[in-house]
Amino acid sequence: MTTTPLSPVSAPSTHKSPRFSVARGLMYLGLTVATLFFLLPIYLLVVTAFKTPDAINLATTWQLPKFLNWASFSDAWAKVGGNMGNSLFLAVTATAISAMLGSLNGYALSKWRFRGANTLFAFMLFGMFIPYQSVLIPLFQFIKSLGLYGSIWGLILAHVVYGIPITTLIFRNFYADVPDALVEAATIDGAGFWSIYSKVIFPISIPGFVVVIIWQFTQVWNEFLFAATLTSSGSQPVTYALSQLAGGQAVSWNLPMAGAILAAIPTLLVYIVLGRYFVRGLLAGSVKG
Repeated sequence: MTTTPLSPVSAPSTHKSPRFSVARGLMYLGLTVATLFFLLPIYLLVVTAFKTPDAINLATTWQLPKFLNWASFSDAWAKVGGNMGNSLFLAVTATAISAMLGSLNGYALSKWRFRGANTLFAFMLFGMFIPYQSVLIPLFQFIKSLGLYGSIWGLILAHVVYGIPITTLIFRNFYADVPDALVEAATIDGAGFWSIYSKVIFPISIPGFVVVIIWQFTQVWNEFLFAATLTSSGSQPVTYALSQLAGGQAVSWNLPMAGAILAAIPTLLVYIVLGRYFVRGLLAGSVKG
């Protein structure tokens, strides 16, 4: 019996077209330039925070500090520390309430279809596009009529109401991917609206809550207009306190910069802890809904 010699197997070509290599190189170059451009404000923020007031001028704006002035952070904390506590209470409370209300709304609109549900949902979404400035005066009068003007609870109420449209949208799209068979099976077993939500829907809502928490916490924490008009000196959040650090004619710019870094830490921690779940939860329900 004759055997046919096997032909040598040629190794796969590793040659890449010059056009592909050049295109990829240009892409990375553009991304690097864009990254450096967006990091410039952060660099200026950090180096200014560590400088002493007499070392801050136009000639030395971009220069590194000769030594690290940690006193900037202690001085800034002494001025905004109490406001940080107000912001933390405000953001956590408003985020928790608006997240729960948005979850219930999304559950009702996606799994308990009733007449006029789409119209109601459209009106709720309309609230996302109403500028803060257009409702500031009636909102001020409403909060004052409730006896909540000047307190942190009036500010919480404003943020909860403004947060309901976006949280409802996120949860409605998220629950649209939940099979209707789960709700139907629970209904056959005798479960009602609240039982289905607490035992079936809520346990699988973690990705949606992560998206809402990150989004709403950041929005509430960084908001300034309501903070400046609806609160008094004892309940003002950190954004208003930061504006006061930069007030006046002679400004020690190391204090506002250090205060801005301190104010950014809570939102950074939220993104670091929950960031890996953000895109996953944001894309949930993006096909349907």
